[in-house]
Amino acid sequence: MSNSRNSTSWGLTLLRVVTGLVFFMHGQQKLFTFGFHGVQGMMTGLGIPLPAVSAAILITVEFVGGLLLIAGLLTRYAAGLNAIDMVVAILTVHLKHGFFLPMGFEFALIMLAASLALVLAGPGAVAADNALSKRA
Repeated sequence: MSNSRNSTSWGLTLLRVVTGLVFFMHGQQKLFTFGFHGVQGMMTGLGIPLPAVSAAILITVEFVGGLLLIAGLLTRYAAGLNAIDMVVAILTVHLKHGFFLPMGFEFALIMLAASLALVLAGPGAVAADNALSKRA
Protein backbone atom coordinates (compact mmCIF):
# COMPACT_ATOMS: atom_id res chain seq x y z
CA MET A 1 0.00 0.00 0.00
CA SER A 2 1.39 3.40 -0.91
CA ASN A 3 2.17 5.85 1.89
CA SER A 4 -0.70 8.14 0.83
CA ARG A 5 -3.22 5.27 0.81
CA ASN A 6 -1.88 4.05 4.14
CA SER A 7 -2.27 7.54 5.66
CA THR A 8 -5.81 7.79 4.29
CA SER A 9 -6.69 4.38 5.69
CA TRP A 10 -5.38 5.30 9.15
CA GLY A 11 -7.15 8.66 8.93
CA LEU A 12 -10.42 6.83 8.27
CA THR A 13 -9.73 4.56 11.24
CA LEU A 14 -9.28 7.59 13.49
CA LEU A 15 -12.45 9.20 12.12
CA ARG A 16 -14.43 5.97 12.56
CA VAL A 17 -13.31 5.29 16.13
CA VAL A 18 -13.86 8.85 17.35
CA THR A 19 -17.21 9.14 15.56
CA GLY A 20 -18.24 5.79 17.02
CA LEU A 21 -17.17 6.86 20.51
CA VAL A 22 -19.23 10.06 20.29
CA PHE A 23 -22.34 8.20 19.10
CA PHE A 24 -21.84 5.47 21.72
CA MET A 25 -21.53 8.03 24.53
CA HIS A 26 -24.68 9.81 23.40
CA GLY A 27 -26.49 6.47 23.15
CA GLN A 28 -25.40 5.36 26.61
CA GLN A 29 -26.45 8.75 28.00
CA LYS A 30 -29.90 8.29 26.49
CA LEU A 31 -30.13 4.71 27.75
CA PHE A 32 -28.69 5.02 31.26
CA THR A 33 -29.11 8.70 32.21
CA PHE A 34 -32.29 9.87 30.48
CA GLY A 35 -33.81 6.38 30.31
CA PHE A 36 -36.16 5.03 27.71
CA HIS A 37 -39.13 7.00 29.09
CA GLY A 38 -37.12 10.22 29.11
CA VAL A 39 -36.15 9.76 25.46
CA GLN A 40 -39.72 8.81 24.60
CA GLY A 41 -40.91 12.01 26.30
CA MET A 42 -38.40 14.03 24.29
CA MET A 43 -39.67 12.41 21.08
CA THR A 44 -43.26 13.16 22.07
CA GLY A 45 -42.36 16.79 22.74
CA LEU A 46 -40.73 17.07 19.34
CA GLY A 47 -43.82 15.68 17.63
CA ILE A 48 -41.95 12.62 16.32
CA PRO A 49 -44.41 9.92 15.19
CA LEU A 50 -44.55 6.72 17.26
CA PRO A 51 -42.40 8.16 20.03
CA ALA A 52 -41.85 4.83 21.83
CA VAL A 53 -40.66 3.12 18.64
CA SER A 54 -38.65 6.18 17.62
CA ALA A 55 -36.97 6.31 21.06
CA ALA A 56 -36.00 2.63 20.83
CA ILE A 57 -34.59 3.15 17.33
CA LEU A 58 -32.68 6.28 18.37
CA ILE A 59 -31.11 4.65 21.41
CA THR A 60 -30.19 1.52 19.44
CA VAL A 61 -28.72 3.43 16.50
CA GLU A 62 -26.53 5.59 18.72
CA PHE A 63 -25.55 2.96 21.32
CA VAL A 64 -25.14 -0.15 19.16
CA GLY A 65 -24.20 1.83 16.05
CA GLY A 66 -21.48 3.59 18.02
CA LEU A 67 -20.07 0.25 19.21
CA LEU A 68 -20.17 -1.10 15.66
CA LEU A 69 -18.26 1.93 14.41
CA ILE A 70 -15.63 1.59 17.13
CA ALA A 71 -15.13 -2.07 16.14
CA GLY A 72 -15.33 -1.32 12.44
CA LEU A 73 -18.08 -3.90 12.04
CA LEU A 74 -20.84 -3.21 9.50
CA THR A 75 -19.29 0.23 9.26
CA ARG A 76 -21.16 1.56 6.26
CA TYR A 77 -24.54 0.45 7.64
CA ALA A 78 -23.90 1.83 11.14
CA ALA A 79 -22.59 5.10 9.72
CA GLY A 80 -25.57 5.36 7.37
CA LEU A 81 -28.06 4.92 10.19
CA ASN A 82 -26.22 7.46 12.31
CA ALA A 83 -26.25 9.87 9.34
CA ILE A 84 -30.04 9.55 9.19
CA ASP A 85 -30.12 10.16 12.95
CA MET A 86 -28.21 13.42 12.45
CA VAL A 87 -30.45 14.60 9.60
CA VAL A 88 -33.48 14.08 11.84
CA ALA A 89 -31.74 15.84 14.75
CA ILE A 90 -30.85 18.80 12.56
CA LEU A 91 -34.34 19.14 11.12
CA THR A 92 -36.33 18.58 14.31
CA VAL A 93 -34.14 20.11 17.03
CA HIS A 94 -31.18 22.19 15.92
CA LEU A 95 -31.99 24.06 12.69
CA LYS A 96 -34.38 26.52 14.34
CA HIS A 97 -31.60 27.53 16.76
CA GLY A 98 -29.18 28.58 14.02
CA PHE A 99 -25.67 27.35 13.37
CA PHE A 100 -23.81 27.81 16.64
CA LEU A 101 -23.89 25.77 19.82
CA PRO A 102 -25.21 25.28 22.40
CA MET A 103 -28.45 24.53 20.51
CA GLY A 104 -27.42 25.18 16.89
CA PHE A 105 -26.73 22.52 14.30
CA GLU A 106 -22.92 22.75 13.99
CA PHE A 107 -22.20 19.62 16.08
CA ALA A 108 -24.89 17.53 14.38
CA LEU A 109 -23.61 18.73 11.00
CA ILE A 110 -20.05 17.59 11.67
CA MET A 111 -21.34 14.23 12.92
CA LEU A 112 -23.44 13.94 9.75
CA ALA A 113 -20.39 14.71 7.61
CA ALA A 114 -18.23 12.20 9.50
CA SER A 115 -20.90 9.52 9.12
CA LEU A 116 -21.31 10.17 5.41
CA ALA A 117 -17.53 10.08 4.91
CA LEU A 118 -17.50 6.61 6.47
CA VAL A 119 -20.42 5.47 4.33
CA LEU A 120 -18.53 6.60 1.22
CA ALA A 121 -14.96 5.63 2.12
CA GLY A 122 -15.34 2.63 4.41
CA PRO A 123 -13.84 1.73 7.76
CA GLY A 124 -10.13 2.39 7.33
CA ALA A 125 -7.14 0.32 8.37
CA VAL A 126 -8.06 -1.57 11.52
CA ALA A 127 -11.63 -2.83 11.29
CA ALA A 128 -13.53 -6.05 11.75
CA ASP A 129 -15.02 -5.44 8.30
CA ASN A 130 -11.55 -5.90 6.77
CA ALA A 131 -11.04 -9.26 8.49
CA LEU A 132 -14.47 -10.41 7.34
CA SER A 133 -13.88 -9.34 3.73
CA LYS A 134 -10.61 -11.32 3.63
CA ARG A 135 -12.50 -14.47 4.64
CA ALA A 136 -15.06 -14.12 1.86
